[in-house]
Amino acid sequence: MQAAVVNQLGGGLSVEDVEVPAPGPGQVLVKLVATGVCHTDLHAADGDWPVKPSPPFIPGHEGVGEVVQVGEGVTDLHLGDMVGNAWLAYACGVCEYCRTGWETLCEQQKNSGYSVDGSFGQYMLVDARFAARIPEGADPQEIAPILCAGVTVYKGLKVSEARPGQWVVISGIGGLGHVAVQYAIAMGLRVAAVDIADDKLELARKYGAEVVVNARNEDPVAAIQQKIGGAHAILVTAVHPAAFGQAIGMARRGGTIVFVGLPPGDFPAPIFDTVLKALTIRGSIVGTRQDLAEAIDFYDRGLIHPNITVRSLQEINDVMTELREGHVDGRVVIGY
Repeated sequence: MQAAVVNQLGGGLSVEDVEVPAPGPGQVLVKLVATGVCHTDLHAADGDWPVKPSPPFIPGHEGVGEVVQVGEGVTDLHLGDMVGNAWLAYACGVCEYCRTGWETLCEQQKNSGYSVDGSFGQYMLVDARFAARIPEGADPQEIAPILCAGVTVYKGLKVSEARPGQWVVISGIGGLGHVAVQYAIAMGLRVAAVDIADDKLELARKYGAEVVVNARNEDPVAAIQQKIGGAHAILVTAVHPAAFGQAIGMARRGGTIVFVGLPPGDFPAPIFDTVLKALTIRGSIVGTRQDLAEAIDFYDRGLIHPNITVRSLQEINDVMTELREGHVDGRVVIGY
């Protein structure tokens, strides 16, 4: 099969022939139809996170395809079923985190396209217990970004504890942010969008944002405070460190700031403002299998429509460059 392989961190991806893997116990072999390309795949290929993947490996964790072979012990998936992989490829199931519904914090977890091969190829292996179930009739290219971008922002909005009718700022209207606007609207929230590109802000407005702020042209903190009195919740999907500090200032008293973007480095948190305004700062990492099922259900009911551009696997390095330079509107999906 053909796959895009990282042979050296920072050295780009090589589209080459590799062996089709055989499913082991509890696994299924999936023939890919589509896979989304996530900013995390760029971090994986560049090796710029503190915990680095070990080459050679195949990135990708938004893959959708058909089960073509079933491993020993798999009873709930069958040939012809449509499934996907997700960032959470495996969790132990027995630790404190797994037992309490926080399997995404499992210290034994494995991650698709990072610690195990992912979906940037014509075939992939998936642990049947962690396979995303794709609804009948779903567009495999359109649903692919739900498996990471969708569940990540949905979970972030859930843990923000913002209630219907309250204001949420979506900071960064990229692959995650444009989907976050849609989930927020579907959850009954009022949305303000912040970005530095007018075309991305227009996309946010198209999906229901009532307020848009171009942070290149005006101070987003002053603008959000003036226009809506501060937000009850801020979801930071941006990958520029400045957005994280700005989120503190955009919150109203008692607000919650949720980080899902992962730029390298740290951010300054003003202790005085955090205490005096009783702010909550929270990290949110993708979502559990239940979160993913819920995120997919929003899509299945027609409430979420990722803005996608379909490209070929041979273009993967061009796509990575466009991601790095911030030139991707919505989500790129590789079609097979």
